[in-house]
Amino acid sequence: MFKHILVPTDGSRLSVKAAKQAAKLAKALGARITGFYAAPDVGSTYYGDGYILRAPSAKAQAEFSQEQTRKCLSVIEVEAEVEKVACEVFHVTSDSPYEAIIDAARKKKCDLIVMASHGRRGLSGLVLGSETQKVLVHSKIPVLVCR
Repeated sequence: MFKHILVPTDGSRLSVKAAKQAAKLAKALGARITGFYAAPDVGSTYYGDGYILRAPSAKAQAEFSQEQTRKCLSVIEVEAEVEKVACEVFHVTSDSPYEAIIDAARKKKCDLIVMASHGRRGLSGLVLGSETQKVLVHSKIPVLVCR
């Protein structure tokens, strides 16, 4: 059935839950997993109450991004290790996480995407959007959503 599962994460508690489920599923299917993180571009200008705020130095931004990426992906590695499932991880910098997720699944030749959904509805779902919803709409690869 499924042999290679992409597990995108945003570092949230729900993403950790999805990683656990993906590792268990991979074990049951004899599949391998690839952990993925789409790091935001922290080089953007920041605005607050009409004032331009001084952006952190490039070095500080890079250090923060590396630390955040490491934290997010290490959870997936740990879950794969617990279930004794083959795992690799990688990340990209992207302002469009859903596109990065679909592109990653395609490039790594994954046949399933397992990801979390925050379940936002109503106005908050409309305003904040849902990367999971966008993946569901645009992906040609099957998507399993965990809550």
